[in-house]
Amino acid sequence: MSPVLAAAEAAPAPSVLRTVWDSPLYRGATVALFLSGLGASAAAPQITLFLVDDLHVSLTTAGLYYLTNVTAPVAGYLIGARSDRTGRRLGLFRLCAVAGFLGWCAMALADRAWMPFVISAVVLAFAGGAGSQLFAAVHDDLETAAGPVGDGVVSVVRMALTAGWIVGPVAGSLLATAAGPRAMLAATGLCTLAQVVPMGFARARSAGARAEEAPGAPAGPRVGVRRMLPLLAFTGLYVLVYAGEPIKYGYLTIYMHDDLRVPTAVSGAVIGIQPLVELVLMPVAMVVARRTGMMRLMVLGAACGVGANLCFALTGSTAGMFAGQVLMGAVWGVFAGLGIIVAQRLLPEAVATASAVFMSSTAIAGALGGLTGGLGVGLLGLPHVFLAPALYGLVATAGIAVMSRSRHAVG
Repeated sequence: MSPVLAAAEAAPAPSVLRTVWDSPLYRGATVALFLSGLGASAAAPQITLFLVDDLHVSLTTAGLYYLTNVTAPVAGYLIGARSDRTGRRLGLFRLCAVAGFLGWCAMALADRAWMPFVISAVVLAFAGGAGSQLFAAVHDDLETAAGPVGDGVVSVVRMALTAGWIVGPVAGSLLATAAGPRAMLAATGLCTLAQVVPMGFARARSAGARAEEAPGAPAGPRVGVRRMLPLLAFTGLYVLVYAGEPIKYGYLTIYMHDDLRVPTAVSGAVIGIQPLVELVLMPVAMVVARRTGMMRLMVLGAACGVGANLCFALTGSTAGMFAGQVLMGAVWGVFAGLGIIVAQRLLPEAVATASAVFMSSTAIAGALGGLTGGLGVGLLGLPHVFLAPALYGLVATAGIAVMSRSRHAVG
């Protein structure tokens, strides 16, 4: 063996964190997604209160707000398809961030009950495409660089989004209490626009750059629905896994307060333990997935979601609530870090479309969970409403298990 080859083999693998820090694109995407998660999670728990207290709509009408999320996948697909045809990931990212800023500011100024519904369905649906464009840009750059830490980089960038969702609800609640919900919505708009700042003038080695090597060739192919079926199936199963989250955030605190008489501090600890477990397990999930395969690990993750909802529905104790939240942290420790990677590998010729379709699934899950929670509480009551997301999770577990054994399995 030559000395050069021996030295190359002996050289340690580059650090994931060092790789992220040294790249303006990866570093900027990490900060941008933190700001995205911060803004979105600050507004999410406050929207219903804003509609009821400031615009004086009924609780039933306020619950229908989440149905505006159904436009997000359509907008995401249009943005992703455009991105794959042109290769201009970061340009579309900036346009989506501006759309988000305008949408949230318009929401803060709304003085008619119908306005937030239209703004969410028409403007904010496109704002959600910003994150998917960042993931597509990072993917393109990693593919060109062909480094050994690609999956780790994506995981770190995705962890920043989770970190934003940890800080955001507390920050949003404090700001809404101190300055009012309209100021909080305006601050969400500023966070959305601020995503552009850490990106600066960063450029990604994108599909468009590769297309320039073949003059006259399009940057990306048009992808038919048939080719997208594995991605759509995986995204649909992910929706079933995620649908329990809006039910949990809507009713778990009420159940602990009204039925279990859990002190406020303990209730807050129950809610807060999930994202902490999630952050700890995300890098662990990446290491384990290299040995077991990503989809096989996701079968276990989805099964943890079934167990979590059964804890909420059947245990009737504070210990059961903690156990359920720890299991839910395991769910998102797996899916938050690996989901976007699996989606992109299921449609490698159109990663922006794959990213956009997958990331818009949370909006669909929010609509499904909101509808299920509203109907389920009336039919089953608390805590048995959590049996519905347990059933969803059981279907998702079986579906992902089938995919893990098919030719579409992702390792």
